[in-house]
Amino acid sequence: MVDLFIPLFIGIVLIYAVIKGVDAYSSFVKGAKGALPLMASLLPFIIAMFVAVELFRNSGLSGYLCNFLAPVFRWVGIPPEVCELTLIRPFSSNAGYVLLRDIYAQYGVDSYIGNCASVIMGSTDTIFYVSSIYFASTNVKKTLLTIPIALLCNVSCAILACFCCRFI
Repeated sequence: MVDLFIPLFIGIVLIYAVIKGVDAYSSFVKGAKGALPLMASLLPFIIAMFVAVELFRNSGLSGYLCNFLAPVFRWVGIPPEVCELTLIRPFSSNAGYVLLRDIYAQYGVDSYIGNCASVIMGSTDTIFYVSSIYFASTNVKKTLLTIPIALLCNVSCAILACFCCRFI
């Protein structure tokens, strides 16, 4: 059923366009053409995020930071094994999925650590990526508290995820 959703949705949009007398193809091309300048303006921000995440992981800084923060994470209920995932996830979804795969390979998908990692991946977001794209495409200037509040929410979600996984 899920496999039919997108073709069904496209079909409904095309039927609606015919009923309204709109040239769907021309409208699609016009919208795609309008998206090109937006993509060009966002590309530097996206590249900067990818480079920053790769430098953070490949430099070993994430490992040192995880070792330093492990006692704090353990104290709030987050297993130290998912520390790196909790730190990387706000920056990059793809890097988070790589770490999730590594956690699955090492601890198993049905383990407590695997469950915590899964729920953390599902309940947190790529804060810096989303913020950089949003703020690059809008004229919002007062962004001082946005990142700290979003990071607090991410950590709260990770703590709550691990707390809930204890009872599953």
